[in-house]
Amino acid sequence: MQNSSYTNPKLVKLAKVLIIIVIIWIVADFLGIKPSRFLRPKVGIRPVTQPIGDLGADERANIQIFEQVAPSVTYITNKRFQRDFFSFNVTEIPQGTGTGFLWDNKGHIVTNFHVIYKADEIEVRLQDGKSYDATIVGADPDHDLAVLQINAVNLNIPPVMIGSSSDLRVGQKVLAIGNPFGLDSTLTTGIISALGRTIQSMTKRYIHDVIQTDAAINPGNSGGPLLDSFGRLIGVNTAIMSPTGTYSGVGFAVPVDTVNRIVTKLINYGKVGRPGLGISLIPEHIMSRLRIEGVGILEVHKGSSAEEAGLREVKRLPSGRIEMGDIIIECDGSQVRKSSDLIKILDRHEVGDEVDIVIIRRGVRKSVRIVIQSIN
Repeated sequence: MQNSSYTNPKLVKLAKVLIIIVIIWIVADFLGIKPSRFLRPKVGIRPVTQPIGDLGADERANIQIFEQVAPSVTYITNKRFQRDFFSFNVTEIPQGTGTGFLWDNKGHIVTNFHVIYKADEIEVRLQDGKSYDATIVGADPDHDLAVLQINAVNLNIPPVMIGSSSDLRVGQKVLAIGNPFGLDSTLTTGIISALGRTIQSMTKRYIHDVIQTDAAINPGNSGGPLLDSFGRLIGVNTAIMSPTGTYSGVGFAVPVDTVNRIVTKLINYGKVGRPGLGISLIPEHIMSRLRIEGVGILEVHKGSSAEEAGLREVKRLPSGRIEMGDIIIECDGSQVRKSSDLIKILDRHEVGDEVDIVIIRRGVRKSVRIVIQSIN
């Protein structure tokens, strides 16, 4: 009897091939390999869409200012030396980074004081990648400014152009160049948000007439230039107002008129004589408690301008009663309500300048001319 079952060899071979394909597919899927991608049609690189026109005038201006100023903006590294407790080996530890910019063709670089604070060694890197050891020429912590110098011959880099901060307007366009978070040569843009702000320096002394901007300023931008739309320096970026320590839309810059005055003194003399009158003031909370508006003179220092001008201090009479000294209510034509008003006015002057002050002495108004002296 003949066997009725008949197996086609071709069908058997096809079945084996299909089984092998299924096994391979399952194993590939298990290994994360998608065989289906090999079956997809290949695609080519998308063609570039040509622009309809040229870059906008504002964009071209930003590019031009950045290319003009960026070479003079520097990357500053603040380093400290740390001695190993066991081996006594000295290790160089980066303490922080910041920004600076070339002030002149003599290698002077302007930055914030807090950028180089407590530095054992300072390294300055230019945009071309060259690094230099920098020395501190002078510093003014009260205005958060410092001047460094690098020994670089034939830099052939134009310093930043100097503008003016006396004629700035709210809404004016500004540009900031710096090294936020160590990312060098970064450009941000914005506007002047406000003028005449007051912030505190590291010494707790107030910096007046500060520029507020919404141009993005982050850690690392400190000491960098704030520029106007002509590429001129109008301020030195110094601080941000943020609970997290990162940019929140409010940044501050020391105005260039202050920078120009302070930097010139630091280069010439290595320090800045703080302008004053040679007096100690009655604390504001006492003046407020006595309901007296103005600045009360607590003490007149011996040999000071105040003594020469005949100003009077608080005295204790033989009867034990306290006699109030002179109360300054005006200085250089501006009203003085508290000590910060007087400091702000004096900061606009040079040591040796003469100013007129108005005092109240025993209820009588009197005008006195006095020479501003250095109180450092």
